[in-house]
Amino acid sequence: MSKLPNEITTDQLQNLLNKPNEIILDIRPVEAYNGWSLQQETRGGHIKGAKSFPFAWTHFIFEMHELLEAKKILPQRSITIYGYEESVINKMAKLLIKNGYEHINVYYHFIDEWSSNDELPMEHLYHFKKLVFPQWLYSLMMVTRDHSYTGKKVVICHAHYQNPKDYAEGHIPGAIPLDTNLLESQETWNRRTPEELKANLLELGITSNTTVVLYGRFSHPNNDDPFPGSSAGHLGAIRCAFIMLYAGVKDVRVLNGGISSWKNAGFEVSHKPCHPIVETDFGVTIPACPHLVVDVPEAKKLLAAQDAELVSIRSWSEFIGDVSGYNYITKKGRIPGAVFGNCGSDAYHMENYRNLDHTTREYHEIAEIWRQAGITPNKHLAFYCGTGWRGSEAFFNAWLMGWPNISVFDGGWYEWSNDPSNPVETGEPIEVI
Repeated sequence: MSKLPNEITTDQLQNLLNKPNEIILDIRPVEAYNGWSLQQETRGGHIKGAKSFPFAWTHFIFEMHELLEAKKILPQRSITIYGYEESVINKMAKLLIKNGYEHINVYYHFIDEWSSNDELPMEHLYHFKKLVFPQWLYSLMMVTRDHSYTGKKVVICHAHYQNPKDYAEGHIPGAIPLDTNLLESQETWNRRTPEELKANLLELGITSNTTVVLYGRFSHPNNDDPFPGSSAGHLGAIRCAFIMLYAGVKDVRVLNGGISSWKNAGFEVSHKPCHPIVETDFGVTIPACPHLVVDVPEAKKLLAAQDAELVSIRSWSEFIGDVSGYNYITKKGRIPGAVFGNCGSDAYHMENYRNLDHTTREYHEIAEIWRQAGITPNKHLAFYCGTGWRGSEAFFNAWLMGWPNISVFDGGWYEWSNDPSNPVETGEPIEVI
């Protein structure tokens, strides 16, 4: 007969914190873990040191063992589960016990005791409000009261890369289409000139004081996306978010999980096209935040500096020079001295930065992976990839965490490799002892 979980008190849970063999498991939605108060809890966020494993992920039953193992939630460790509802906590406990987990505690007092006591340790994603979720966006659209919203003009952007069919296939009601080519040049893949950005943002109805919510689609191998099976639409949304921050849009937000999360939440999509209300005054001089971008000369200075890193958000096969990653880039290899940031399988995927449901990976995990590679918040970090998209998503993760000195090396491998005078390395890096 399976062992029953052990109910523990707040004092007992306090005593378990920071013990090496103990895992505190937060099974609430990702947005609650990040910081949003979904059940009127006094303090948003999670118990300090807790891991995120939303109960909804148990629906991916065939991947559950792999998910648990990837997050180092192993059967030999002691696990304490907490969430919003006792019934859901109990379901998770029974599921783990059924799968061979023997040391299970349950904690039922997160809202009424833990989140309401300022002396108990909590933490949250620094810029969690910039990573929004479907219910928040729906409430905003329905003009219901939301204390995290300031009442400014809102523009919702459905991002795509020269593929208007993607928007026509179905978009969030009220969203306008945003071709990434409006904000970056196809000739260089860099952000467009300040004059072009100003003109195009105003045409989209966006000023420095507009609240902009961006999202994209995670495509499937059998559709017409130019990058079949990739996350091109959502990657493009985050790329555009970065360029808007650079330009000077003060309130840029991304829908966590893209349009997939909107559909998974049960909301309808629209096929009715929406058109922007054009603006005439952006409000600030573009770029208002030029420090968010470095170009080749600054990238070379970062490579030579002791307190900086150029971080390659590319796949391992690109990094060691087996492939260039793109059919329009001939040269293979890496920038000498760059640190490997590991996007995932290839130039069009970021699975190492994503959860199975396409939401952004638990930020503690990203920070720990980076720490092991020497990528730490006390340095000036410039993220790059082939042409800027993956580098922009890594930047966005660091920005969400509140890391203070971060940039995107906009030219990336494309610009670096096009100059024959720039050095290139191939093969596995030699470790310096």
